[in-house]
Amino acid sequence: MRMAGVFSRLALIFMLMIGSACAQPVAPGDISPDVAIIESDGAEHRFRVEIADEPEEITTGLMYRTELAEDAGMLFDFKRPQVISMWMKNTLISLDMAFIDETGVITRIAENTTPRSLESIPSGGPVLAVLEVNGGTFARLGVETGDRVRHPIFNKR
Repeated sequence: MRMAGVFSRLALIFMLMIGSACAQPVAPGDISPDVAIIESDGAEHRFRVEIADEPEEITTGLMYRTELAEDAGMLFDFKRPQVISMWMKNTLISLDMAFIDETGVITRIAENTTPRSLESIPSGGPVLAVLEVNGGTFARLGVETGDRVRHPIFNKR
């Protein structure tokens, strides 16, 4: 019986450790519920996104993923406005890409990109970020160029 008590206490300590680890603040590459697209008519669409702001995260992006939740995506933060180009090499699912300037305005949308394609998808001008979501999402929601993206990376500028 003493052994069962010891195991019960160890199990409780382990559960408390896991619980405290789960309560840590959101770090780069983790999920953040703070991304919203605001259309010109005021409609708002929220996404839970992973933040890609380190070179390795930006290079890998959503490669090798076989699925993406309907309300999920990835926000690429390039730290400063620049002309960029994306591609779909090793990306197994179709994506929509919103190219976003430093004020949070969507300047270009690439819809339903082709999985595994090596074709370059240019930003068309300087952008601070790119938001990637499941292919067809922007058309389904009515998201267009000129709509705004709300996230803390745009509040810094």
